[in-house]
Amino acid sequence: MNIVTEPKIAGKPIVEAVHKRPARTLRWFIVVGSLLAVLVGGLVGFNYFRSHMIAQFFAHNKPPPATVTVSEAKSEVIPNLLTAVGDLAAVHQVNVTTDVSGRITDIMFTPGATVKAGAPLVQLFDGPDQGDLASFKAQAIGAQAALDRAKQLAARQFGPQSTVDAAQATYDTAMAGIAKTEAIISQKLVRAPFDGELGVRHVEVGQFLTAGTQIVTLTDLSQLYANFTVTEKDSAQLKVGQTVRVRVDAYPGRNFEGKINAIEPQIATDTRNIHVQATLDNPDHILKPGMFTTTTVVLPDKPPVITVPETAVDYTLYGDSVYVITEKKEDDGKTSLTAVRTFVRTGDRVEGRAEILSGLKPGDRVVAVGQLKLQSGAAVVISSDGPPPIPANPPRY
Repeated sequence: MNIVTEPKIAGKPIVEAVHKRPARTLRWFIVVGSLLAVLVGGLVGFNYFRSHMIAQFFAHNKPPPATVTVSEAKSEVIPNLLTAVGDLAAVHQVNVTTDVSGRITDIMFTPGATVKAGAPLVQLFDGPDQGDLASFKAQAIGAQAALDRAKQLAARQFGPQSTVDAAQATYDTAMAGIAKTEAIISQKLVRAPFDGELGVRHVEVGQFLTAGTQIVTLTDLSQLYANFTVTEKDSAQLKVGQTVRVRVDAYPGRNFEGKINAIEPQIATDTRNIHVQATLDNPDHILKPGMFTTTTVVLPDKPPVITVPETAVDYTLYGDSVYVITEKKEDDGKTSLTAVRTFVRTGDRVEGRAEILSGLKPGDRVVAVGQLKLQSGAAVVISSDGPPPIPANPPRY
């Protein structure tokens, strides 16, 4: 191998030359990084400034106070009532029927009319019975004459006593026949058993009736029964003679008063309810048997309790509450009113007012109207309008 040497070539190794980055590229990275830092800093500062300004706005810009109507919690005696549902029944009501079978020859009543006890209603055919009655009467006359002659002869010792006994038996048989026939005839004249109002007629002239067929209804509306049931736990509060108030859908807002006349001595094993019956007068005959009723028993008064208008109570799944008005002094010395939600335990509701068992004391002012737009601690002003009036005919519970 021939190695050619060059006198001008140094004996240094040949390596690749290092390329240096241009200064312009480095300046570009610096400029972009600075711009990004400025942009991010600006966004962070803007968000902080916005949050700070919003907080200052809400801190110095309070909403105007809400206008509400206020009522005062009172300590009062409310009626002690026990409410139940039931129905009405007539004290005297029957389906007029016939005791014997026969053909109708005459209908002597008008449907819906008012009749007195003993008034004739329907006549069944009684021709054969009238003939039997005439025959028995004739036999009775002959038997009476024979009995009188036998007695006269026996008194003079001209006849035996056996003749008198036979004549007496014949006479008694004739009289028994008369009584039986008159009873059959009376059964074929159907009469009203008591005073009352007739219903719809169910028969026609010429119709053959079998015994027990309904002819018409007869109802005495002067007095009615109010039948209702109460639970086992309420049975100890009931006594005969207590006043009851009955309401019916046909006459809303009107109460009909009566008295408890009977309490079932046994409690139903399937429902654990007890049957109660009250009697009430119905002089105008406006109440009808079968009407659905809401019956309220007036029990002895309970001790005084705190009450508020029923509209003041807010009923929710989390509990019952009211808004209580409290006074608060501001930094400038002025007094402001705030509404604070207070949870309470409610009882009965009577005549538009709610019973408060706990959570309030007499004299507390509560929001009666306008609480739907409130939150606890909200500022309020009292309206010049008074508390809501109690309805003229409030519902009874």
